[in-house]
Amino acid sequence: MADKIQLYENQPIRTAWVEDEEEWYFSIVDVVQVLTESNDGRKYWNKLKQRLKEEGSQLVTNCHQFKMTARDGKKRMTDVANTEQLLRIVQSIPSKKAEPFKMWLAEATTTELTKAKNPNGLNENREVAREGGTIAGNARKEIEERTGQPVITSKSAKQLQNLVTGMIEGVVVDSEDNPERGK
Repeated sequence: MADKIQLYENQPIRTAWVEDEEEWYFSIVDVVQVLTESNDGRKYWNKLKQRLKEEGSQLVTNCHQFKMTARDGKKRMTDVANTEQLLRIVQSIPSKKAEPFKMWLAEATTTELTKAKNPNGLNENREVAREGGTIAGNARKEIEERTGQPVITSKSAKQLQNLVTGMIEGVVVDSEDNPERGK
């Protein structure tokens, strides 16, 4: 498992691909720091963890720790969450960046699944897209059940439509530019 930096609005978020699980994990502290625009995401995450534990949430219990490269270049243990867990955590953070971040997360997860699985042809690409959509859909349903509020709003639905349209157009352009890939 090698950690990798992905950028959200030019802010680094440490990630790691776990091959056995075919799943991405994200540094929670990095995400919290981006969403809260704070200088120390660790303090915010520690307080949020404490609050979630007091509320009886199993979310914190289900998170893992991975060794990831810190800013100083050393490997250190950090709390990580998979896509589904991270979507739940994002719901717990009041931030104007939450909806755009969820769209980025869905796109990043699907893009990385595509890279990892290297699908060939329309059917394999559909399967990867379906897998990414299933992950996001399951997380959305669980969040809605727990919070009693819809995750998809008219604003986020429009953003999602633009995202999906862009992805489809990208696949069409890629197929036209590289006809061998679509076979």
